[in-house]
Amino acid sequence: MRSHLPASNTRLASKSRSGLILLAAATAALTVSACSGTKPRQRLAYEERPVEALYNAGYQRLQSKRWMDAVDYFQEVERQHPYSEWARRAILMQVYAYYQNNAYQDAIAAADRFIALFPGNPSAAYAFYMKAVCNFEQIVDVGRDQGYAEAALAGLRDVVRRYPGSTYATDARVKIDMVNDQLAGKEMAVGRFYQRANQPLGALNRYKAVINNEAFQRTSHTPEALYRLVEVNLSLGLTEEATRNAAVLGHNYPGSPWYAEAYALLRERGENPEVQPQGKRESWLQRLIPGGA
Repeated sequence: MRSHLPASNTRLASKSRSGLILLAAATAALTVSACSGTKPRQRLAYEERPVEALYNAGYQRLQSKRWMDAVDYFQEVERQHPYSEWARRAILMQVYAYYQNNAYQDAIAAADRFIALFPGNPSAAYAFYMKAVCNFEQIVDVGRDQGYAEAALAGLRDVVRRYPGSTYATDARVKIDMVNDQLAGKEMAVGRFYQRANQPLGALNRYKAVINNEAFQRTSHTPEALYRLVEVNLSLGLTEEATRNAAVLGHNYPGSPWYAEAYALLRERGENPEVQPQGKRESWLQRLIPGGA
């Protein structure tokens, strides 16, 4: 279950609620629309109210998972009390509410607003982190554009760089590994496409991108990338290069099925790799290039 609620805001709301009166739901006015026949979302009618009451009404709606109603109250905090401590915290709570409602672009916009207004505030770490998380959660499969993955990676690295000792940085490092695996997977998918299309040079470039990128080298795709380099180089008659790739694969992943395949391919070409495979070859079906006929 997603949390990502800024702890400082939780403490403030919990502390202040004990001595304050929460606004009743009846104080929210309805706006009526004739469009599409669907019931419009309730919005607040303007009424000057104590900042504590507005903030805690928003927090109560967060607890009830009424995310957009909560946003309305936190926006009122900003509008009616723009220079207060409550307004600063209300922006972060909007980030959280938008995020929980999967309104990622709105969450990012609110985070950007906080960063622009309070760049040196300790809570800016949360804003930077949530921007990255919003992009992270929009990452799509490797067959599609990886713009969100690239944006998430940049944001997560920024969190680690700016706040290296924070809990946000700890989680960001885990997510960075996941994003790198995603991006390496994209390179592999494109490489396989070129290989199936009998465009070996295009395939080589993609597989080499996985091998030569230090961040990608630590992903789960490295053994296959090395094997594909063996496969493509052999198809081009570059046996020495294929042997060199196989040696790297065997040295680092002797138990991988991908090395067992590379070893078998070279043996079929009359080569005798030094490292004996410790893993077993996969079945012909498992060895098919994903997406191939």
